[in-house]
Amino acid sequence: MKTYHAIVWVDGPEQPGKRVVLIAENLDEAREKLEAEYGKNCEYTLKNEEDAAKRRLF
Repeated sequence: MKTYHAIVWVDGPEQPGKRVVLIAENLDEAREKLEAEYGKNCEYTLKNEEDAAKRRLF
């Protein structure tokens, strides 16, 4: 299980976002949990700090 951090804009991007922490197996599961809680059309950013810090090869 990994910890994912999200900012969700429930009332649109002009309003302050709500910070959310999710525990999920992968990004798809975290996305499904967010959409189940806030609706499929909610606006959000979602990331896993561990994955974001990994070195990428181009």
